[in-house]
Amino acid sequence: MKRGRKKVTDPDTARRILEAAERHFAAHGLAGARTDQIALSAHVNKAMLYYYFGDKRRLHRAVLENLIRGFRLRFEKAMPRTATPRQRILTFVDAYFDFRANQPRYPQIMMWLMMSEPAEARWLARTHIVPGHRLLQRMIQDGIARGEFRRVDPKQAVITLIGMIGFYFSSSVVHSEVLQKNAFSPKAVAERKRAVIDFLEHGLFLAEKRRA
Repeated sequence: MKRGRKKVTDPDTARRILEAAERHFAAHGLAGARTDQIALSAHVNKAMLYYYFGDKRRLHRAVLENLIRGFRLRFEKAMPRTATPRQRILTFVDAYFDFRANQPRYPQIMMWLMMSEPAEARWLARTHIVPGHRLLQRMIQDGIARGEFRRVDPKQAVITLIGMIGFYFSSSVVHSEVLQKNAFSPKAVAERKRAVIDFLEHGLFLAEKRRA
């Protein structure tokens, strides 16, 4: 399957196109976004957009890959060189919270994708999400093997972990009403992160390893 971005000759032009496309895909989805409007917002002509990204579907994929790449780099940079399974899971939590808190358009793009573009959603899962899940599963398996984690189903544990964080941001409008404050505010995000870590301390990490 074709990926998004071609080899670019002008990174600044590619960045402007990606930023404009991210806004339009978040507002209108893949089907509703118009390449002429994206090009206008990026201050380029349509020919330049097609030169860099080929077509609208590949541009949409490039936007998703650019967002995911940002998270992956944040996670890899934060990971200690010699980390225990617990430290690796907590590093993921920190990185994923930072990513979701700083990318409010990501859930909008994903919602459009899930509702309207099942083939693209499957491509995203196969190409990016499944490998990420498997990495987290291996972390949990390692934690179980070392006696740091409870004996849980790694696949289900990863779904639970990502869901505890992702659902909060994907439903931020509702949660803002529930909490009676902006769910994206730094204070609210910090409170949510503490709650997730507390859940992990009692639901995944074994008691004698919690303070290690």
